[in-house]
Amino acid sequence: MNKREFLRYALYAPAAVALWTRTSYSSPAAVISVSQQTASGPHKLPPLPYEYNALEPYIDTETMQLHHDKHHAAYVNNLNAAIAKHPELSNRSAEDLIRNLQSVPADIREQVRNNGGGHVNHTMFWQIMKPNGGGEPTGPIAEAIKRTFGSFAEFKKQFNDAGMKRFGSGWVWLVRDRAGRLQIISTPNQDSPLTQGLYPIMGNDVWEHAYYLKYQNRRNEYLEAWWNVVNWDEINRRFETATSQRTTRRT
Repeated sequence: MNKREFLRYALYAPAAVALWTRTSYSSPAAVISVSQQTASGPHKLPPLPYEYNALEPYIDTETMQLHHDKHHAAYVNNLNAAIAKHPELSNRSAEDLIRNLQSVPADIREQVRNNGGGHVNHTMFWQIMKPNGGGEPTGPIAEAIKRTFGSFAEFKKQFNDAGMKRFGSGWVWLVRDRAGRLQIISTPNQDSPLTQGLYPIMGNDVWEHAYYLKYQNRRNEYLEAWWNVVNWDEINRRFETATSQRTTRRT
């Protein structure tokens, strides 16, 4: 059985999932079984804003099911399990926990970093994609990209390059820093730019579970295809949020 077949089988076989997470470098949050529901706690798995097959042919249905229902759900479960050890944290959002990791008790800090980061990153990820998306950006984000990178084509080239150069698992991001500048960065695992004081405008997941069923080891093809599902309306909203937050901090 090759890796593609194993991953497809793992979507339906909890025992295979358990074996996979024990014997390979996968997500820090083990994939949960099909029958397991999201554990109770303050953090909830958000529903997808579209059907599983809505991003076809660029992101396949099986990948969306596995990615959202298993991987993202596992991050939520494990974050809730960590928070249960310190109930005083239950009223804090996942973003606040990630942004202020040093305030999280040391015994659960790594769990919160991995699983809180996974929850925050994926919650954003589903929102910045949509059916019939893609094309060139419009509005304020288009102007900011042109001003910073010279053109959308150059931005896209640098973004994809950063995604390809991320060794192992991680993310590639467009972020806004405290000075209001746009930057392309990549982070390992489920680390969030929030921990660096950066605001993530958009990001692409380059963990293998995000693309392997369809693209196998051809990450470059996935990165290129992903632009066809980008939701520029949501990215503009996030850009405006980042701008308003910076203005608020300065006043």
